[in-house]
Amino acid sequence: MVEQQKPPSVARASGSMAIATIVSRASGLLSKLMLITIIGAGTLNDSYQAATTLPTMINELLLGGILTSVAIPLLVRAEKEDADGGESYAQWLITMSVVVLGIGTVIAVACAPLLTAIFTSGSDDANPALVTAFAYLVLPGIVFYGLSALIGAILNTRHVFGLPTWAPVLNNVVVILTLGVYWLMPGTISLDPVHMGEPKLLVLGLGTMLGVGVQAAVMLPAMKRTGFRFRWRWGWDRRLKEFGGLAFWVLLYVALGLVSMAVLTNVALNSQGALTAYNYQWLVAQVPYGVLGVSLLTALMPKMSRAAAAHDTGALVGDLAFGNRMSSILLMPFSALMTVAGVAIGLAVFSHGASGLVGGERMGQALALSAFGLVPYAITLLQLRVFYALKDARTPTVIQAIMVVVRIALLYGFLEFAPREKLAVGVSIAMSLSFVVGCLVGQLWLRIRLGRLRTGYTAWTICLSVVASALGFGVAAGAAWLAVRLLGTEGPVASAWVEMTVVTIVGLPLSFLLMAVFRVPEVKPVVDRISRLVRRR
Repeated sequence: MVEQQKPPSVARASGSMAIATIVSRASGLLSKLMLITIIGAGTLNDSYQAATTLPTMINELLLGGILTSVAIPLLVRAEKEDADGGESYAQWLITMSVVVLGIGTVIAVACAPLLTAIFTSGSDDANPALVTAFAYLVLPGIVFYGLSALIGAILNTRHVFGLPTWAPVLNNVVVILTLGVYWLMPGTISLDPVHMGEPKLLVLGLGTMLGVGVQAAVMLPAMKRTGFRFRWRWGWDRRLKEFGGLAFWVLLYVALGLVSMAVLTNVALNSQGALTAYNYQWLVAQVPYGVLGVSLLTALMPKMSRAAAAHDTGALVGDLAFGNRMSSILLMPFSALMTVAGVAIGLAVFSHGASGLVGGERMGQALALSAFGLVPYAITLLQLRVFYALKDARTPTVIQAIMVVVRIALLYGFLEFAPREKLAVGVSIAMSLSFVVGCLVGQLWLRIRLGRLRTGYTAWTICLSVVASALGFGVAAGAAWLAVRLLGTEGPVASAWVEMTVVTIVGLPLSFLLMAVFRVPEVKPVVDRISRLVRRR
């Protein structure tokens, strides 16, 4: 029987993951900066972005969504109910996942041209042959994506949070080395016609897939250190029916997401560079969520699953309310930062090399006008995890369907009425608005399901965080305007660096300070700790 470890506190688990995630996001951002600097923001990057989206989406359709959403609650229950601490159930999950992911990968590679056609049909600026060539090289990564998610879930249930968060760093390191090799190699990737055997094409595609493989492999030793011993386990598990019932709805959930992303990709490819701009603004928006929101969510998920397994509705509601409030407190200032300084961030960070000022400005505009969706996005994901903890996979799928309908309607609306050069902004706004809808629908549904959710308290905390962030970044914007004029910087990139730096340095601390002044309860422990440190000195 696997020895059960004492679970760490949410704060400690979140803190340890936050450090790893900062490094992961920073290295990921570096790899994306190298990518856009080396190959630009045009057709080549759009094709690479479209192709590398495929393995993640297909993995989600096969098992990824199930493994990250359903596996943890079921593993927690098996840990509690089984004499071996759930080890045999985890072995069965790994066996099943390898088989399903392996078969799915073979089918996906064989159908790569069809998948490309779904993404690029009707898009004037797409290069289907190049997307297909990249797809052949990166689609085998489906297996590694799935196993990485499952091993991470098993480690989380054994209270190991750090390594699954550090693993993507190695993925990013491999990609960075791949881009270095790509840059040093002579020649270019031919766009018309596309040659599958070109060395630079092979290096970029295979290097990307290798990074995901390293991410999965590095977690295997940690599994062994927890006392887990893997062996192939075939046959029927008594919880297969329960798993299958949950899996059906999660698969439908992911299929809806796949449809919406296919539509988004198709719409974005109608404007050269729009898909790259959308993906890069999403990357920037995910940095604060990845560092703060994911760490909080990952630490809360096993806790909520145990509360649901014990039918402790009060504890579950408490965790949900705490997660909602902390999501707002931690992420609202960053949402304000991206709104105020989004264009400056785009110019300062993404306008170098082959991208140019136009590419950087396009990404910055998309970031600034869609940043309002960051907090609703975090709250929506937390709400969905509550349903999964309750072993209810149907309701998240219904909510996803509502979000997808809204998203697709907005995407086609922007395609019809927005200028082509503003399409990157349009698809980004459509995504953010769909999260706002999902957040509101999810809160209402949970109110019906669980009773009172302390919504008033949560709403008041959100209002305080909005006011504090608005005031803080209003002052920061004024300070940045003054700094640019006093320093007399020449050129848009230099001015953007000054603006981005001043807004960040002034706005973030001031926003959190104002929350403390407004006596937001969750900020009090941090204020008390700082006060104790100051008094000691």
